[in-house]
Amino acid sequence: MVVDYLSLRVNCRRFRPHIYMVIVQMASAFLYFITEAAFNHGMNPHVYVTYRHLVGGIAVFPFAYFLERKTRPKMTLSMFIEIFIYSLLGVGLTINMYFASLKYTSPAFLSATVNTIPTLTFILAVVFRLETLNLRKRRGLAKATGTLITLAGVMTIALYRGPAIKRLWEPLIHLMKSDFHKNWIKGPILSLASCISWSIWFTMQGFTLKRYPAPLSLATWANFIGAAQSAAFTSLAVRHHPDAWVQKSFINIATILFGGVVSSALNFIMIVWSSKEKGPVFVTMFCPLQTLLVVIFAYFIVGEKLYTGSIVGGVTIIIGLYLLLWGKAKDRVVIITSEKKPSLSAIKQNEPKMQIVTVIERESLNQ
Repeated sequence: MVVDYLSLRVNCRRFRPHIYMVIVQMASAFLYFITEAAFNHGMNPHVYVTYRHLVGGIAVFPFAYFLERKTRPKMTLSMFIEIFIYSLLGVGLTINMYFASLKYTSPAFLSATVNTIPTLTFILAVVFRLETLNLRKRRGLAKATGTLITLAGVMTIALYRGPAIKRLWEPLIHLMKSDFHKNWIKGPILSLASCISWSIWFTMQGFTLKRYPAPLSLATWANFIGAAQSAAFTSLAVRHHPDAWVQKSFINIATILFGGVVSSALNFIMIVWSSKEKGPVFVTMFCPLQTLLVVIFAYFIVGEKLYTGSIVGGVTIIIGLYLLLWGKAKDRVVIITSEKKPSLSAIKQNEPKMQIVTVIERESLNQ
Protein backbone atom coordinates (compact mmCIF):
# COMPACT_ATOMS: atom_id res chain seq x y z
CA MET A 1 0.00 0.00 0.00
CA VAL A 2 2.81 2.39 0.91
CA VAL A 3 4.66 1.58 -2.31
CA ASP A 4 1.47 2.19 -4.34
CA TYR A 5 0.97 5.52 -2.58
CA LEU A 6 4.55 6.54 -3.31
CA SER A 7 4.15 5.49 -6.94
CA LEU A 8 1.02 7.67 -7.21
CA ARG A 9 2.91 10.63 -5.74
CA VAL A 10 5.76 10.05 -8.19
CA ASN A 11 3.36 10.04 -11.15
CA CYS A 12 1.60 13.19 -9.96
CA ARG A 13 4.91 15.00 -9.56
CA ARG A 14 6.16 13.59 -12.84
CA PHE A 15 3.29 15.04 -14.89
CA ARG A 16 2.89 18.32 -12.98
CA PRO A 17 5.38 20.19 -15.22
CA HIS A 18 3.57 18.85 -18.30
CA ILE A 19 0.23 20.18 -17.03
CA TYR A 20 1.79 23.52 -16.15
CA MET A 21 3.28 23.97 -19.60
CA VAL A 22 0.02 23.06 -21.36
CA ILE A 23 -1.74 25.74 -19.28
CA VAL A 24 0.99 28.24 -20.16
CA GLN A 25 0.62 27.58 -23.89
CA MET A 26 -3.19 27.82 -23.76
CA ALA A 27 -3.01 31.17 -21.97
CA SER A 28 -0.34 32.43 -24.37
CA ALA A 29 -2.39 31.40 -27.40
CA PHE A 30 -5.43 33.29 -26.09
CA LEU A 31 -3.23 36.29 -25.33
CA TYR A 32 -2.27 36.62 -29.02
CA PHE A 33 -5.78 37.55 -30.04
CA ILE A 34 -6.69 39.94 -27.26
CA THR A 35 -3.37 41.79 -27.61
CA GLU A 36 -3.87 42.11 -31.37
CA ALA A 37 -7.35 43.48 -30.71
CA ALA A 38 -5.90 45.93 -28.16
CA PHE A 39 -3.21 47.07 -30.61
CA ASN A 40 -5.88 47.60 -33.25
CA HIS A 41 -7.65 49.81 -30.68
CA GLY A 42 -4.56 52.00 -30.51
CA MET A 43 -2.60 50.63 -27.55
CA ASN A 44 1.17 50.99 -27.92
CA PRO A 45 2.98 47.59 -27.59
CA HIS A 46 5.74 49.04 -25.38
CA VAL A 47 3.23 50.70 -23.05
CA TYR A 48 1.44 47.35 -22.82
CA VAL A 49 4.65 45.51 -21.88
CA THR A 50 5.43 48.08 -19.17
CA TYR A 51 1.98 47.96 -17.58
CA ARG A 52 1.69 44.19 -17.95
CA HIS A 53 4.86 43.40 -16.02
CA LEU A 54 4.15 46.04 -13.41
CA VAL A 55 0.83 44.27 -12.74
CA GLY A 56 2.62 40.91 -12.79
CA GLY A 57 5.15 42.06 -10.18
CA ILE A 58 2.40 43.37 -7.91
CA ALA A 59 0.50 40.07 -8.23
CA VAL A 60 3.49 37.87 -7.32
CA PHE A 61 5.06 40.07 -4.63
CA PRO A 62 2.85 39.06 -1.65
CA PHE A 63 3.38 35.33 -2.31
CA ALA A 64 7.13 35.77 -2.76
CA TYR A 65 7.46 37.89 0.38
CA PHE A 66 5.66 35.54 2.75
CA LEU A 67 6.31 32.08 1.26
CA GLU A 68 10.04 32.52 0.58
CA ARG A 69 11.11 34.81 3.43
CA LYS A 70 13.12 31.98 5.05
CA THR A 71 14.56 30.45 1.88
CA ARG A 72 15.22 33.58 -0.18
CA PRO A 73 18.99 34.17 -0.64
CA LYS A 74 20.51 37.49 0.36
CA MET A 75 20.66 39.97 -2.49
CA THR A 76 24.21 40.98 -3.44
CA LEU A 77 25.48 43.39 -6.07
CA SER A 78 26.66 40.59 -8.37
CA MET A 79 23.32 38.81 -7.96
CA PHE A 80 21.40 42.00 -8.73
CA ILE A 81 23.46 42.55 -11.90
CA GLU A 82 22.74 38.97 -12.99
CA ILE A 83 19.00 39.39 -12.34
CA PHE A 84 19.10 42.73 -14.19
CA ILE A 85 20.53 40.98 -17.29
CA TYR A 86 18.09 38.10 -16.75
CA SER A 87 15.19 40.58 -16.70
CA LEU A 88 16.50 42.38 -19.78
CA LEU A 89 16.63 39.14 -21.78
CA GLY A 90 13.33 37.80 -20.45
CA VAL A 91 11.26 40.99 -20.33
CA GLY A 92 12.80 44.35 -21.17
CA LEU A 93 14.31 43.43 -24.53
CA THR A 94 12.61 40.22 -25.63
CA ILE A 95 8.97 40.95 -24.82
CA ASN A 96 9.16 44.43 -26.36
CA MET A 97 10.50 43.03 -29.64
CA TYR A 98 8.01 40.16 -29.44
CA PHE A 99 4.87 42.31 -29.24
CA ALA A 100 6.27 44.94 -31.60
CA SER A 101 6.58 42.17 -34.20
CA LEU A 102 2.92 41.22 -33.58
CA LYS A 103 1.96 44.75 -34.56
CA TYR A 104 3.70 44.27 -37.92
CA THR A 105 2.74 40.63 -38.66
CA SER A 106 -0.04 38.33 -37.43
CA PRO A 107 -0.70 35.92 -34.53
CA ALA A 108 -0.31 32.84 -36.75
CA PHE A 109 3.05 33.99 -38.12
CA LEU A 110 4.42 35.02 -34.73
CA SER A 111 3.33 31.81 -33.03
CA ALA A 112 5.06 29.85 -35.81
CA THR A 113 8.38 31.69 -35.48
CA VAL A 114 8.30 31.21 -31.69
CA ASN A 115 8.81 27.50 -32.37
CA THR A 116 12.42 28.15 -33.33
CA ILE A 117 13.04 28.67 -29.59
CA PRO A 118 13.17 24.92 -28.70
CA THR A 119 15.81 24.28 -31.36
CA LEU A 120 17.92 27.28 -30.35
CA THR A 121 17.56 26.51 -26.65
CA PHE A 122 18.41 22.85 -27.20
CA ILE A 123 21.62 23.81 -29.01
CA LEU A 124 22.61 26.31 -26.30
CA ALA A 125 21.77 23.82 -23.52
CA VAL A 126 23.99 21.18 -25.12
CA VAL A 127 26.83 23.71 -25.53
CA PHE A 128 26.60 24.79 -21.86
CA ARG A 129 26.11 21.17 -20.69
CA LEU A 130 22.65 21.75 -19.29
CA GLU A 131 21.38 19.02 -21.62
CA THR A 132 22.93 15.73 -22.66
CA LEU A 133 22.81 14.46 -26.23
CA ASN A 134 24.04 10.98 -27.03
CA LEU A 135 23.02 10.05 -30.55
CA ARG A 136 24.15 6.48 -29.96
CA LYS A 137 21.24 5.96 -27.58
CA ARG A 138 17.56 6.01 -28.41
CA ARG A 139 16.67 8.83 -26.04
CA GLY A 140 19.31 11.14 -27.50
CA LEU A 141 18.30 10.24 -31.04
CA ALA A 142 14.62 10.83 -30.15
CA LYS A 143 15.35 14.33 -28.80
CA ALA A 144 17.37 15.31 -31.86
CA THR A 145 14.86 13.79 -34.30
CA GLY A 146 11.90 15.31 -32.47
CA THR A 147 13.50 18.75 -32.61
CA LEU A 148 14.03 18.50 -36.37
CA ILE A 149 10.51 17.14 -37.01
CA THR A 150 8.97 19.91 -34.90
CA LEU A 151 10.95 22.52 -36.81
CA ALA A 152 9.75 20.96 -40.08
CA GLY A 153 6.14 21.25 -38.90
CA VAL A 154 6.65 24.90 -37.97
CA MET A 155 8.16 25.66 -41.37
CA THR A 156 5.22 23.92 -43.04
CA ILE A 157 2.73 26.18 -41.23
CA ALA A 158 4.80 29.31 -41.95
CA LEU A 159 5.64 28.67 -45.63
CA TYR A 160 2.95 26.38 -47.06
CA ARG A 161 -0.75 27.20 -47.20
CA GLY A 162 -2.47 24.83 -49.58
CA PRO A 163 -6.23 24.86 -50.19
CA ALA A 164 -8.47 26.53 -47.62
CA ILE A 165 -10.86 24.40 -45.56
CA LYS A 166 -14.52 25.25 -46.12
CA ARG A 167 -16.14 26.93 -43.10
CA LEU A 168 -19.18 25.16 -41.66
CA TRP A 169 -20.42 27.92 -39.31
CA GLU A 170 -19.94 31.55 -38.43
CA PRO A 171 -17.19 32.46 -35.95
CA LEU A 172 -18.11 33.26 -32.35
CA ILE A 173 -15.99 36.43 -32.19
CA HIS A 174 -15.28 39.06 -34.84
CA LEU A 175 -12.04 40.90 -34.12
CA MET A 176 -11.36 44.20 -35.82
CA LYS A 177 -8.64 43.65 -38.42
CA SER A 178 -6.38 46.22 -40.03
CA ASP A 179 -3.59 45.70 -42.52
CA PHE A 180 -2.13 49.20 -42.68
CA HIS A 181 0.52 48.38 -40.10
CA LYS A 182 1.74 45.13 -41.71
CA ASN A 183 5.46 45.16 -42.52
CA TRP A 184 6.84 41.79 -43.61
CA ILE A 185 10.46 42.94 -43.32
CA LYS A 186 10.52 44.67 -39.94
CA GLY A 187 8.09 42.19 -38.36
CA PRO A 188 10.01 38.94 -39.08
CA ILE A 189 13.33 40.56 -38.08
CA LEU A 190 11.91 41.64 -34.71
CA SER A 191 10.29 38.23 -34.26
CA LEU A 192 13.51 36.31 -34.97
CA ALA A 193 15.53 38.63 -32.72
CA SER A 194 13.09 38.06 -29.87
CA CYS A 195 13.34 34.27 -30.35
CA ILE A 196 17.15 34.40 -30.14
CA SER A 197 17.01 36.57 -27.03
CA TRP A 198 14.40 34.31 -25.47
CA SER A 199 16.52 31.21 -26.11
CA ILE A 200 19.46 32.84 -24.32
CA TRP A 201 17.11 33.73 -21.44
CA PHE A 202 15.85 30.15 -21.09
CA THR A 203 19.44 28.89 -21.04
CA MET A 204 20.52 31.53 -18.51
CA GLN A 205 17.58 30.55 -16.30
CA GLY A 206 19.25 27.27 -15.40
CA PHE A 207 22.31 29.07 -14.03
CA THR A 208 20.37 31.85 -12.28
CA LEU A 209 18.08 29.41 -10.46
CA LYS A 210 21.12 27.64 -9.00
CA ARG A 211 22.44 30.90 -7.54
CA TYR A 212 19.01 32.25 -6.57
CA PRO A 213 16.77 29.22 -5.84
CA ALA A 214 13.61 31.20 -5.03
CA PRO A 215 11.26 31.05 -8.06
CA LEU A 216 8.60 33.42 -6.68
CA SER A 217 11.12 36.05 -5.65
CA LEU A 218 12.95 35.71 -8.95
CA ALA A 219 9.67 36.21 -10.83
CA THR A 220 8.94 39.31 -8.73
CA TRP A 221 12.36 40.83 -9.37
CA ALA A 222 12.18 40.04 -13.10
CA ASN A 223 8.73 41.63 -13.44
CA PHE A 224 9.58 44.84 -11.58
CA ILE A 225 13.03 45.29 -13.14
CA GLY A 226 11.68 44.35 -16.59
CA ALA A 227 8.85 46.87 -16.18
CA ALA A 228 11.38 49.58 -15.26
CA GLN A 229 13.55 48.71 -18.26
CA SER A 230 10.53 48.75 -20.54
CA ALA A 231 9.35 52.08 -19.08
CA ALA A 232 12.72 53.65 -19.83
CA PHE A 233 12.56 52.45 -23.42
CA THR A 234 8.89 53.34 -23.82
CA SER A 235 9.44 56.90 -22.57
CA LEU A 236 11.73 57.42 -25.57
CA ALA A 237 9.43 55.62 -28.02
CA VAL A 238 6.30 57.64 -27.11
CA ARG A 239 7.90 60.88 -25.90
CA HIS A 240 5.93 62.88 -28.50
CA HIS A 241 2.67 61.08 -27.59
CA PRO A 242 2.26 61.20 -23.77
CA ASP A 243 -1.42 60.28 -24.14
CA ALA A 244 -0.28 56.76 -25.13
CA TRP A 245 0.16 56.02 -21.41
CA VAL A 246 -3.55 56.62 -20.74
CA GLN A 247 -5.75 53.59 -21.35
CA LYS A 248 -9.52 54.12 -21.46
CA SER A 249 -10.67 51.25 -23.68
CA PHE A 250 -12.09 48.19 -21.90
CA ILE A 251 -10.20 45.78 -24.19
CA ASN A 252 -6.92 47.58 -23.47
CA ILE A 253 -7.38 47.47 -19.69
CA ALA A 254 -8.57 43.84 -19.79
CA THR A 255 -5.55 42.86 -21.91
CA ILE A 256 -3.14 44.51 -19.45
CA LEU A 257 -4.74 42.80 -16.46
CA PHE A 258 -4.90 39.40 -18.16
CA GLY A 259 -1.35 39.69 -19.45
CA GLY A 260 -0.06 40.82 -16.05
CA VAL A 261 -1.85 38.41 -13.72
CA VAL A 262 -1.90 35.34 -15.99
CA SER A 263 1.09 35.64 -18.33
CA SER A 264 3.59 37.71 -16.32
CA ALA A 265 2.66 36.24 -12.92
CA LEU A 266 1.15 32.73 -13.08
CA ASN A 267 2.78 31.67 -16.36
CA PHE A 268 6.12 33.11 -15.29
CA ILE A 269 6.05 31.13 -12.04
CA MET A 270 5.07 27.90 -13.81
CA ILE A 271 7.83 28.38 -16.39
CA VAL A 272 10.49 29.05 -13.76
CA TRP A 273 9.33 26.11 -11.62
CA SER A 274 9.20 23.72 -14.58
CA SER A 275 12.62 24.89 -15.76
CA LYS A 276 14.00 24.21 -12.29
CA GLU A 277 12.47 20.72 -12.26
CA LYS A 278 13.01 19.63 -15.87
CA GLY A 279 15.48 22.04 -17.46
CA PRO A 280 15.13 24.79 -20.10
CA VAL A 281 14.72 22.43 -23.07
CA PHE A 282 11.66 20.78 -21.52
CA VAL A 283 9.98 24.20 -21.11
CA THR A 284 10.65 25.39 -24.64
CA MET A 285 9.62 22.20 -26.40
CA PHE A 286 5.98 22.95 -25.56
CA CYS A 287 6.10 26.05 -27.80
CA PRO A 288 4.82 24.09 -30.85
CA LEU A 289 1.61 23.42 -28.94
CA GLN A 290 1.03 27.17 -28.89
CA THR A 291 1.14 27.33 -32.69
CA LEU A 292 -1.42 24.54 -32.97
CA LEU A 293 -3.73 26.24 -30.45
CA VAL A 294 -3.48 29.58 -32.25
CA VAL A 295 -4.49 27.94 -35.53
CA ILE A 296 -7.45 26.21 -33.83
CA PHE A 297 -8.60 29.37 -32.02
CA ALA A 298 -8.23 31.41 -35.20
CA TYR A 299 -10.43 29.04 -37.18
CA PHE A 300 -13.16 28.01 -34.74
CA ILE A 301 -13.52 31.18 -32.66
CA VAL A 302 -12.14 34.19 -34.51
CA GLY A 303 -13.05 33.15 -38.05
CA GLU A 304 -9.67 33.13 -39.82
CA LYS A 305 -9.23 30.73 -42.72
CA LEU A 306 -7.76 27.31 -42.07
CA TYR A 307 -5.45 25.87 -44.72
CA THR A 308 -4.37 22.29 -45.32
CA GLY A 309 -0.76 23.36 -44.74
CA SER A 310 -1.68 24.25 -41.16
CA ILE A 311 -3.24 20.82 -40.62
CA VAL A 312 -0.21 18.98 -42.03
CA GLY A 313 2.14 21.17 -40.02
CA GLY A 314 0.09 20.66 -36.86
CA VAL A 315 0.19 16.87 -37.13
CA THR A 316 3.95 17.04 -37.78
CA ILE A 317 4.42 19.23 -34.71
CA ILE A 318 2.53 16.75 -32.52
CA ILE A 319 4.74 13.88 -33.74
CA GLY A 320 7.90 15.88 -33.07
CA LEU A 321 6.67 16.99 -29.65
CA TYR A 322 5.87 13.38 -28.70
CA LEU A 323 9.40 12.28 -29.62
CA LEU A 324 10.90 15.14 -27.60
CA LEU A 325 8.79 14.28 -24.57
CA TRP A 326 9.70 10.61 -24.87
CA GLY A 327 13.38 11.46 -25.06
CA LYS A 328 13.19 13.81 -22.09
CA ALA A 329 11.17 11.32 -20.04
CA LYS A 330 14.12 8.96 -20.20
CA ASP A 331 16.37 11.57 -18.57
CA ARG A 332 14.98 10.74 -15.12
CA VAL A 333 14.66 7.26 -13.72
CA VAL A 334 12.64 6.79 -10.52
CA ILE A 335 14.00 4.08 -8.25
CA ILE A 336 12.06 2.93 -5.17
CA THR A 337 14.27 1.17 -2.62
CA SER A 338 13.69 -0.14 0.85
CA GLU A 339 15.92 1.30 3.56
CA LYS A 340 15.58 0.42 7.24
CA LYS A 341 15.53 3.27 9.73
CA PRO A 342 15.96 2.81 13.45
CA SER A 343 12.59 3.56 15.01
CA LEU A 344 10.28 2.36 17.76
CA SER A 345 7.66 1.44 15.17
CA ALA A 346 8.06 -1.68 13.10
CA ILE A 347 6.19 -0.01 10.25
CA LYS A 348 8.60 2.91 10.17
CA GLN A 349 11.56 0.51 10.22
CA ASN A 350 10.49 -0.93 6.85
CA GLU A 351 9.20 2.32 5.36
CA PRO A 352 10.20 2.50 1.65
CA LYS A 353 12.25 5.51 0.63
CA MET A 354 12.02 7.16 -2.76
CA GLN A 355 15.16 8.22 -4.55
CA ILE A 356 15.29 10.02 -7.91
CA VAL A 357 18.46 9.39 -9.85
CA THR A 358 19.23 10.91 -13.22
CA VAL A 359 20.52 8.76 -16.04
CA ILE A 360 23.90 10.53 -15.92
CA GLU A 361 24.23 9.92 -12.17
CA ARG A 362 23.27 6.26 -12.56
CA GLU A 363 25.89 5.72 -15.26
CA SER A 364 28.58 7.38 -13.15
CA LEU A 365 27.68 5.19 -10.13
CA ASN A 366 27.95 2.04 -12.24
CA GLN A 367 31.43 2.92 -13.44
